Amino acid sequence: MKEMKLWVIKIGTSLLRGTEKRATANVIDDFCKCFAELIKEGDQLVLVSSGAVGLGCHRLGIQTRPKDLVCVQAAAAVGQGYLMSLYESSMSKYDINVAQVLLTRTDLESRRSYLNASRTIKQLLNWGILPIINENDVISQEELCYGDNDRLSALVANALNAKELILLTDIDRVYSADPRNNSQALPIFEVHNPTELNDIRSTVSSVGEWGTGGIRTKLDAAKIATESGIKVQLADGRDPTILHQLLQGGQGGTIFHPHPEPLPNKKSWLAHALQPVGNIFIDEGACKAIKHQGASLLLVGVKKAEGDFTSNQPVRLLNQQGQELARGISSLSKNEIYNKLRSKSKMDPSPLVIHRDVLVLTEGNPK
Repeated sequence: MKEMKLWVIKIGTSLLRGTEKRATANVIDDFCKCFAELIKEGDQLVLVSSGAVGLGCHRLGIQTRPKDLVCVQAAAAVGQGYLMSLYESSMSKYDINVAQVLLTRTDLESRRSYLNASRTIKQLLNWGILPIINENDVISQEELCYGDNDRLSALVANALNAKELILLTDIDRVYSADPRNNSQALPIFEVHNPTELNDIRSTVSSVGEWGTGGIRTKLDAAKIATESGIKVQLADGRDPTILHQLLQGGQGGTIFHPHPEPLPNKKSWLAHALQPVGNIFIDEGACKAIKHQGASLLLVGVKKAEGDFTSNQPVRLLNQQGQELARGISSLSKNEIYNKLRSKSKMDPSPLVIHRDVLVLTEGNPK
């Protein structure tokens, strides 16, 4: 018997706007045919779909993406219902129900909300329903600016322990440079390890007109997912046969191989879902103990703190050169750290600042 596989697929805005030759409804029909075949074969699928803003603008006759945030959110309100109606209409042809799940990055910063979202999505899957996830564009702000549907897809894949994440976009694969303006750009078919991925990410910053992330946020998503042991494929969604090929075990686009020593689920959440609100600078001894011995951070290793953080909020741990080493949840506020630093006695045991259970190494991650 075939082993059930859980897939997460992310579809970008540039694909769902359609073209003069292919309307959005036809694009979605082609995708849904592949989805239905996969589900009928016994696999499970979660779809992360962009497109609400672009489709809303299209329905309103707006030719370019608005720059004003309120207008963008209003366009998303128009487009979200239309987008879901197209998916529902297409999947109903195969007697498969769909469910809309709206999330923001803030929802995933709470461990309880993160787990609740995971349980809800898993229940939908158990009922044979296709969950369709989108960032909540009508109320979110940061996500609309920074293309978090890409990163959201990776966080969802992590939360669900998916086997594979497919990022469908309007390019055929990743290149060593932007092929639109650099004739020397070389195609990248496979990314084997974190070093290769970080090298590529350091050279890329392109942003699309209708989507908000460009290739950079897709590489960020690949980093998040592969660090948790999930295979990632970035491929051209403009060709309807590519997705079918990938779902049947074929290859296309760029493959990002999973990390050989993946982060556990909670550590991945600490590293990627949380948004640090402060920095703690630590001395050389604390750096070595955390990096090589899996130690907790004690007050004795703290040099200074930045940011107006309270207890139980996420912070970065930086070495004295300002380079990020780790992230964690501080048991002390910034004020408590400074009060204890001023009043500490050499005879007292050093207070705990961050327990190793809520501490994860992130050396090499972007600030």
